[in-house]
Amino acid sequence: MYDFNLRYNEYLSEFEQYANAYAQKLKTKPEILGESMRYSLLNGGKRIRPVLALACADTLKLPKTEILPFALALEMIHCYSLIHDDLPAMDNDDFRRGKPSNHKAFGEANAILAGDALLNEAYAICFEQSMKGEKYAQASKFLNECAGVYGMIAGQSADLYFSQQGKEVSEEDLFYVYEHKTGKLLLAPVAIASILSDNKCYLAFERFGKLLGRLFQMTDDILDVTGDFQNLGKSIGKDEEENKLTCVRLYGLEGAKVRSETCAKDCLAVLEGIDGDTDFLRDLIDYILKRRK
Repeated sequence: MYDFNLRYNEYLSEFEQYANAYAQKLKTKPEILGESMRYSLLNGGKRIRPVLALACADTLKLPKTEILPFALALEMIHCYSLIHDDLPAMDNDDFRRGKPSNHKAFGEANAILAGDALLNEAYAICFEQSMKGEKYAQASKFLNECAGVYGMIAGQSADLYFSQQGKEVSEEDLFYVYEHKTGKLLLAPVAIASILSDNKCYLAFERFGKLLGRLFQMTDDILDVTGDFQNLGKSIGKDEEENKLTCVRLYGLEGAKVRSETCAKDCLAVLEGIDGDTDFLRDLIDYILKRRK
């Protein structure tokens, strides 16, 4: 019988085994490079992106072996971005997932190099996959676009830009930050699963991925106000402190909660048009909406 938590843990375990096996093969000189890479890559977390990739693969009846390399590359990109986000020049956070940030454990210079190395290793995986054929090359290209100057990096730049004191902001600005900074790396696992399935249900999956990314960032903004360090494993209250453009800043806390619930309903509506077993994806929407960490 289907159980959401059991299924989530199955996906999580499958990915962790794959990531651990890959990470143990990393032989670097000096050893501190591999150490610092593994420190962040294997530091647990929700693994929402690889779990989402595996879940979408199941919905589309795509073999897990097809999606796992891309799930790992995606998680490497996500981890590199977190390492760099935590640096003093960016969000200046001393903790990540309840442990000292990479730069606190290994120093700023080593943390920068660990992030660079994870990004390059992710693209090495994509290059290897691209050799298998056109759809694999398309999936790799899509991931590159989601991570680069038209994706996550653009969102991070916009996030910094709109944090400037006295800068006028709008809902359009907020959604731009959402779509790029967070949304692109949550769209990637959904869209790539479809691309590898010969674009089956692509438009619906694309719409679902975009809305889910928006929902995830909305709940992240809310948790920065209502959450606690024990659950989140990172500092809270930093958005207001750094004048970040968030849904709480724009709509207030209660308004942000209402909009997150509306976004969750929109996600569910999109799943109605997808042919396949979407029970886990439906429950995942509720999990993201109500998460405490």
